[in-house]
Amino acid sequence: MTDTTSTTASPTAALSAAGVSIWLDDLSRERITTGGLQKLIAERNVVGVTTNPTIFAAALAKGEAYDAQVKELAAAGVSVEDAIFEITTDDVADASDIFHEVFEASNGVDGRVSIEVEPGLAHDAKATIETAKKLAAKVDKPNVLIKIPATVEGLEAITETIAAGISVNVTLIFSLERYRQVIDAYLTGLEKAKAAGIDLAGIQSVASFFVSRVDTEVDKRLTAIGTDEALALKSKAGIANARLAYELYEQEFATDRAKALVAAGANEQRPLWASTGVKDPSLPDTLYVTELVAPNTVNTMPEKTLEATFDHGEITGDTVTANYADAKGVLDALAGLGVDYDDVTATLEREGVDKFNVSWGELVETVTNALEAATGSEAAK
Repeated sequence: MTDTTSTTASPTAALSAAGVSIWLDDLSRERITTGGLQKLIAERNVVGVTTNPTIFAAALAKGEAYDAQVKELAAAGVSVEDAIFEITTDDVADASDIFHEVFEASNGVDGRVSIEVEPGLAHDAKATIETAKKLAAKVDKPNVLIKIPATVEGLEAITETIAAGISVNVTLIFSLERYRQVIDAYLTGLEKAKAAGIDLAGIQSVASFFVSRVDTEVDKRLTAIGTDEALALKSKAGIANARLAYELYEQEFATDRAKALVAAGANEQRPLWASTGVKDPSLPDTLYVTELVAPNTVNTMPEKTLEATFDHGEITGDTVTANYADAKGVLDALAGLGVDYDDVTATLEREGVDKFNVSWGELVETVTNALEAATGSEAAK
């Protein structure tokens, strides 16, 4: 693969020109300290970063980039939870500094770095709000986004966090109805912020709509049905669902309520395509990028998907807004076969929270072992 600075000819540059902000779904201290993150900004049109417990667990489990800080934290006798808080917020703050120029150049739209509230709080609105405020204060950068899951309890937390003037990345959205509720929670938060005299222009939000996981769950059900009609619908649900989410975004931000807030300085909450790495190896590796090109969106990609897009992604302009009828047809056909959309999305939300809790457990275990090893090495001296 040619490793050259991106030009208008590169697929990632074309994607950016089509209105899609490219964010990297990964972060590690090694990326920060070696200049790797800066290189992706310069050469791959990357303008933001998302993180989650899985990403931090993987980063901490390899290499030596965290050793010095772990030794300091172990010597100070901090708890595992406090160590995780210090380590992850330091990475996010440093990445935010790297993206500050992008943040300024985009008038605060991009250059964003996301950090997630502990997933164990997904069903506790009060604790989520408190943690969101604590994370925002600790990172203390204007371009940080606090990730809050779109559970029922998360909706209240989204409203109150936005109302406090804190920018939010709403994560784990699977259903169109929940997405509608997320938009309402955002607008309600903006109304509260406006009433409190907070400058709406400084508040940004993205709504992370998950894509490939929808196909994984639906395709499993289609395979079980096994008919030619069912098998012909495989790998179509995720894109159809996301396209209809974009239609909903267009509709909800065209309402008088939303337009009044935008007129008062507020920003629209952009749709973000998450879970965009293909899970089925028979699919094109850029499928969830090239088929979801639309203005004012974000696509957060694993590095493998980013590199595939840069190498051979075919960007042909907007691939969303002309396909609403087809997308509705896909969901109707699935319903006709007995694939229960509400059950699919409820299952995915539940599994999504569970997976992040498992990853959080792995992160706790990794940091616990690192602290114990550091304490032991000091004691042995």
